[in-house]
Amino acid sequence: MPIFKAPLIKALITSSTMLSFSALADDILTNHRSFTGFTGLINTPNAQVLEQGMMDFSYNNQLDLRARTYLDGHNFIFSAGLFEGFEASGLIASSSMHDNLFYKEGEGQTRDLSFNAKYQIPYIPKDWFSVAIGARDLGGAANNYSTYYLSASKQWHNFRLSAGVSKSDTETGQMNGPFAGIEWQVLPWLSLQAEHDAEAVNAAARITIPKELLYNLGTFTLTSRFYSNSDFAEQESFWGINFTMPFSEQNKKQYTKSAPVIAAVNHNENSTYNKNKRVYKSNYKTSKTVNGYSQKAILNNQSNTNKPNVETKLLNTQIRKLKKALLLDGFENIRVAFTRKADVFVEFENPIFNRNDIDAIGLVIGRITEYFDNNSQFNVQLSKQEIPLLTLKGSIKEYKTFIENGIMPKLSIEQGKGKKPTGLVWVGNRANNSPYFKPRVTIGPALSATYATEMGVYDYSLALRADVHIPLWQGAGINVRAQTRVAETEDFEQNKPFYNRKVQNGIDQAVIYQTLALPYNIYNQTQFGLYREYYDHYGLINETAWQSETGRHAINAKLAYFEYKNYLHDRDYHTLSYRYNWSEKNVSFHATAGKFWEEDKGYKLESRFWFGDSYVSLFMSDTEVQQAGIAFSIPLTPRKDMKVTKYGQVTGNKAWRHKVSTRIGESHNQLLNKAAYVTDTAINLNRTFFNQGRLSSSYVNSNMARLKEAYLSYK
Repeated sequence: MPIFKAPLIKALITSSTMLSFSALADDILTNHRSFTGFTGLINTPNAQVLEQGMMDFSYNNQLDLRARTYLDGHNFIFSAGLFEGFEASGLIASSSMHDNLFYKEGEGQTRDLSFNAKYQIPYIPKDWFSVAIGARDLGGAANNYSTYYLSASKQWHNFRLSAGVSKSDTETGQMNGPFAGIEWQVLPWLSLQAEHDAEAVNAAARITIPKELLYNLGTFTLTSRFYSNSDFAEQESFWGINFTMPFSEQNKKQYTKSAPVIAAVNHNENSTYNKNKRVYKSNYKTSKTVNGYSQKAILNNQSNTNKPNVETKLLNTQIRKLKKALLLDGFENIRVAFTRKADVFVEFENPIFNRNDIDAIGLVIGRITEYFDNNSQFNVQLSKQEIPLLTLKGSIKEYKTFIENGIMPKLSIEQGKGKKPTGLVWVGNRANNSPYFKPRVTIGPALSATYATEMGVYDYSLALRADVHIPLWQGAGINVRAQTRVAETEDFEQNKPFYNRKVQNGIDQAVIYQTLALPYNIYNQTQFGLYREYYDHYGLINETAWQSETGRHAINAKLAYFEYKNYLHDRDYHTLSYRYNWSEKNVSFHATAGKFWEEDKGYKLESRFWFGDSYVSLFMSDTEVQQAGIAFSIPLTPRKDMKVTKYGQVTGNKAWRHKVSTRIGESHNQLLNKAAYVTDTAINLNRTFFNQGRLSSSYVNSNMARLKEAYLSYK
């Protein structure tokens, strides 16, 4: 079979002559998602991948029915660029949306969930060519679309040529042998594609709406597969749409990299500090006597007078201005002090930048440089309910240079409580803006969902959840969680298949907790109260965590015991977890082993790929059953929340997580319920105190540009 038939070539040439090459501003080709779930053409891959930190939502109606024939159906695809050169995607293929496959209406239909992965091989010069390897339908029980391939691509002006080899067991022959394709970027918003997928020739046109026309949210693409000579297609044409957008505006790649070393800079004589210093000195010089003493005598013999010296009076004025600014920003438990050497010390707690404490640290240090500009040092300590978490020290002058010129400062960062400077002069006798007995209400969704089951493509039970958290004293507080259902599909109703999985109305948790900071970077938290896990339980959870000085390594031990509220029965679980934080690459690795909620024993592995304050994770577990899946966590609250008033605070969920999983290593794919599961609590060390594992020197040093950007955005 010839790769390109004459009618197809004639159609492409005819359409192309109506367009001008000069309309293309550059030779950058748009990468598109194929109908089968990876970056490519129509059915075939090229050697490109989705850019790191980007995600794509796709839909098309080309259903590959059990790899036997092409019908009008539904394909839903979610893709993510997890790290440089690697993309992963999940695809739901279904004949119908809601037909029950156990009934006659669903006879002969399919509904399948599959996962795909693709990796672009590094170290090949970009001006040579690109090579990628990939796999489709990994791991699941019924691998209808299992495919493995190697592809190579070469760009020439506004064309991209791709070719490769593949292996699959499909009855259609798609991607089972050599394949090839060509992409032509006719205009920045128009692409034409033609391919041979090892079975048939296909052609498509794609129209892309740029992000500038969509409020910079992302790009939207419409696809028409207008030609195919496949012997297995019910119809010649199919269509698709997709939307591509970044995971987070705070993705580290968005920030300008700072210079690595400190350069010599002239002291800013026009700073607030030096301007005020000159004013104070001028005022003292123009005053001949103060209570009978000459100014010269006061300055030269301060031990013989009770008059403040110029520097101390200036420092006192500037430090009070700093404290007022921090209070206006909305920080809590603020204590500020200075030394005779003009070193500045600040203790504070962060209730406003709940998505990431690094934004609060950046704003506080930036505020210090507003009021002080000298060779002195700053010492900033971040705490939570008077539990010291992180201490940062550095030169005020160097940090101001970092803000103004992007030259990296030298910072000393310690876990927990750092050593305070000697000779501190405090502003006020106690901390200002206490966090205690002020309710914090967090609102977000609670979702229970199933995907690609015999009942439907997507079934869900959705509730509105509210957590009311009230700090009581050092390290202690109460938290009450309640929820009310707002919507659900028919299959979650009473006497329906997923009734036991529905989100229940009413109080879900009501606990009191106490957190302690112990020596050697060890923290302990105990909580007791009411927990609902379908049935109501009275429970006790104890958590002990250790983190290395740099924050790369962390160990967490969790012990829990529960008694049924209305039955004479109890249960317990105990787990031991390890986390490695590869901050430079925005990746963290997690391993947990032990006995879980359902009394299943085994382990769970997870890799989290961070993009700002969001992440996508790949996980697998092996307990009584094996499962693998993908999860994501996104903030559902603004980067900066409202200030805490005397009546409290209302925020969104700072880290809402959802996951999709499937069985692996078995011949069937029955739904799993709480395998390798532990109780999800709103209050825990990682979420409440450790900034989701991102409160460490390694994380701060890898995200210095965000420190600067946070101050410039919110100063």
